[in-house]
Amino acid sequence: MSAFDIVKKLCEEQKISVVELEERLSFSRNSLYSWKKNKPSSDKLEKVADYFDVSTDYLLGRTDKKRYYDLTEKDEKDIQNELKKIINGEEVDSAFAAFDGKVLEELSEEDRELLIASWENTLRLTKRIAKEKFTPKKYRD
Repeated sequence: MSAFDIVKKLCEEQKISVVELEERLSFSRNSLYSWKKNKPSSDKLEKVADYFDVSTDYLLGRTDKKRYYDLTEKDEKDIQNELKKIINGEEVDSAFAAFDGKVLEELSEEDRELLIASWENTLRLTKRIAKEKFTPKKYRD
């Protein structure tokens, strides 16, 4: 997939045309269309990446991660493992350490599912925030 195809897809997600993006970024008309055959210049690539809040590597098709702090498959597996530990009442290194696993048994099935979903979302959000906040600048895209 070319850089242009990726930009076009991002434009569709934002419900704007490529021409409208060019106007918003003060690019000359059809300059983004030239990305179909030519490599984009670094300054224009950065402007487009900043506009869509994605990495330049994502625009160039080098990665599927839009942002450096997006969760990877490994992160998702870690979250699921942590969640299992919380549910089973095992020792965990988080705010859930004080949780008593017996509480889940006392809840209705619906409340139990809601609580587990809430924990999962909390783990996912804290992991993403930690990556965003603590990733050294040299590893950011």
